[in-house]
Amino acid sequence: MGQNSYPKLTFVVLLLLAVVPPLLYVLGNPFYLDLATRLTILATAAVALNLVLGYGGLVSFGHAAYVGIGAYAVGIPGYHALYGGLESLGLATHSGFVHLALAMSISAVFAFLTGLVCLRTKGVYFIMITMAFAQMIYYAIVSIKTYGGDDGLTIDVRSEFPGISLDNPLQLFAVSYGVLLFAIVVVRTLVNSRFGMVLQGAKGNNERVIMLGYNTYAYRLTAYVISGALAGLAGALLGNFTTFISPEMMDWTRSGDLMFMVILGGVATTIGPVLGSVVFIVIEEILSSFTVYWQLPFGLLLMAVVLYGRGGLVGFFKSRSAPAKSESKP
Repeated sequence: MGQNSYPKLTFVVLLLLAVVPPLLYVLGNPFYLDLATRLTILATAAVALNLVLGYGGLVSFGHAAYVGIGAYAVGIPGYHALYGGLESLGLATHSGFVHLALAMSISAVFAFLTGLVCLRTKGVYFIMITMAFAQMIYYAIVSIKTYGGDDGLTIDVRSEFPGISLDNPLQLFAVSYGVLLFAIVVVRTLVNSRFGMVLQGAKGNNERVIMLGYNTYAYRLTAYVISGALAGLAGALLGNFTTFISPEMMDWTRSGDLMFMVILGGVATTIGPVLGSVVFIVIEEILSSFTVYWQLPFGLLLMAVVLYGRGGLVGFFKSRSAPAKSESKP
């Protein structure tokens, strides 16, 4: 049984994530709904990263750039809708459909242009060049004082959708959760198609797949663009959630957080990025409530998981379930 075939674990995690936070909100604990909204958004970005990291073997240290682009795709049109400008382009708007379209399209274009260069390299060179492009966008946004520069930009009006109010915490969570399910379905459909087989084959032995007649560069570039677009979609939701955006969203350390979420949960698995995001955010919240130096024990914990937890949390559940299966055999 492969790592992807954990329908029960996937169902349980997604069901608990869908039911428990809204229930706690109704019972008078809104904090947990906010926490769940944040982790579903970051889980969407982690699922996007898992497409290239887990299934493609491409260690991208620049995916936070796409999240930041998505967030600014909400903030900049909203800013001009309030203060003027860009009317001739039809981009000074609070329309959520325009915001999502901009977030995904701009992220996809940036991923395509940078991917053309990044995918010509491999190994540590790929890691460094993806981080370099992300930092390039980071410093570009810092230099634009119109949108707050290093101080960031406040989103006064959230994205507007017919019949949906993102100012309502329950509706914002529902939209975020729906987008997470959408990202999971997209990635799972891709990896179980011929496209995904080629992508995973290139991860294992790129030269052999090329000898079979496949242009693995094109496949990887396509996956990279799709991954960037999904991360941009997550960024648009993050901007609506925080109602404040800043270049810090694009910092390379944010990319490291996303990478840890994927590795913690289990790379190349359906539910791994979601499970990793849940545990990452919850542990971060718990440790930060005890000490301002929570990064030290948190970092040590993550190092232990990477070094000794083969397959991440999904691998842990796999090892726990293996004895039971062997005992049930006649």
